[in-house]
Amino acid sequence: MRVHYSLYGRLLSKSLLHEAYKQVARRKGAAGIDGQSLRDFAQDVEGNLNRLLLELQGKRYQAQPVRRVEIPKDDGGVRLLGIPCVRDRIVQQALMMLLQPIFEEDFHPSSYGYRPRRSCHDAINKATVFMRDYGRCWVVDMDLSKCFDTLNHDLIIQGVRKRITDGSVLALIRQFLQSGVMVGDGLEATLSGSPQGGVISPLLANIYLDAFDQEMERRGHRIVRYADDILILCTSKAGAENALNIAVHYLEKTLKLTVNTTKTHIVHSDDGVKFLGVEIGSRYTFIQTKKVKAFKQRVKQLTRRNTGKPLLEIIKQLNPVLRGFENYFKIANCKRVLKDLSAWIRRRLRAIQLTLYKKPSRLHRRLRQFGITGKLTFIKMNSWRNSNCPMATMAMRNSWFEEIGLYDLPSCFTR
Repeated sequence: MRVHYSLYGRLLSKSLLHEAYKQVARRKGAAGIDGQSLRDFAQDVEGNLNRLLLELQGKRYQAQPVRRVEIPKDDGGVRLLGIPCVRDRIVQQALMMLLQPIFEEDFHPSSYGYRPRRSCHDAINKATVFMRDYGRCWVVDMDLSKCFDTLNHDLIIQGVRKRITDGSVLALIRQFLQSGVMVGDGLEATLSGSPQGGVISPLLANIYLDAFDQEMERRGHRIVRYADDILILCTSKAGAENALNIAVHYLEKTLKLTVNTTKTHIVHSDDGVKFLGVEIGSRYTFIQTKKVKAFKQRVKQLTRRNTGKPLLEIIKQLNPVLRGFENYFKIANCKRVLKDLSAWIRRRLRAIQLTLYKKPSRLHRRLRQFGITGKLTFIKMNSWRNSNCPMATMAMRNSWFEEIGLYDLPSCFTR
């Protein structure tokens, strides 16, 4: 294992800071406590980067406290994010670009979170192979309580020091860990944790949890981990219970983390293993029900009938949501679910268009254009029931939605 004794000098590169700025700008993001946005920083990129470089060269750089942001969770709680200032995000990004290749070669192969050329799909596929091809059907599904917020600073530095002994780099990392957090108008010290929202935090979490990965491998247990989502896959229930006891002891006693005992459990693949938004079974993989509900809620927000927006504008806003949902969940056996969702979405859009028509005569005129003859009934145009009536479906056929650019959810099965 190669140890790097002098790395700080490589951070003092204008080209490295430029590249770091580009990556930070690409991800966008909000301003920190100083109120400086990426747009503000971009107005004098050269001057700002030069000042940052001079501070780093003179070792006068000082990380600012992060801004506290609360994000609602599915279970009703909140996730605490820490948003660093733009200049701090750039330095973190530059540092991560130096550190990640060094640690990447030693990370456990079954760790997938926040690593280059690895994705949620890879983690799901690995877990599926363990269950279906290797008979590891008894699974320990582990949940850590506020993992990022409880990482021990000394253990983080200890993990980094295994490969990096440059005191200036270690001091810079400790700055980011101990910079504090602004809550309202008050500054709170950060005695533990690495703020979610920090550019370097995912790498530090992977360095921290890699010790757990290696310990489980040393004991002969197969795992799949995506950040703090952990599966331990076993061939028997007794083996799973043993693995659970070993994992809890190591995580809580050695790594000083907290295992959420109410959410951590042992499950057989016949009953479905919930992981990264899907439910992996012994034969099929499904989308988790809560993910479908959340998706439908998002679609409802974008397809309200009382907005008065043209249908084409609504479809333009809707398509990225549809494309993102399909691209992620196409890994599951979800052809029927996507077809049903697609039909439901078209019905919502028909309801919008009927409302925009306002009068039945406009609907009748469109039907006549399709060659529909005979007597046409007058219907209530703002009725949800009528959005699925024969006249509405004939006037706004599935092919018409394709022509005006609506993204078709089941298209992943025909490409």
